[in-house]
Amino acid sequence: MNNQDWVKITEVPGDIQGEIIKGLLNANSIPTQLNQEGAGRAYGIMSGPLGAVQIFVPKEFAEDAKQILKDYEQGKYEEDAR
Repeated sequence: MNNQDWVKITEVPGDIQGEIIKGLLNANSIPTQLNQEGAGRAYGIMSGPLGAVQIFVPKEFAEDAKQILKDYEQGKYEEDAR
């Protein structure tokens, strides 16, 4: 990570979920970085402690990012599949 103050806003169980959230935050103009334990990434572990992906945003975006995550978890961004 660069010189900005980055804060962890959440941890998700794998790369796919991490990339989905990163895309959602980036679409809302929030810079995002993902971090996963080296062994988990090297061996493609997608679950458990080694599969966990930590999501970081710059400190000044943390509150907005947390609100977007809350909205996402409540289904605000889901499309009507009917």
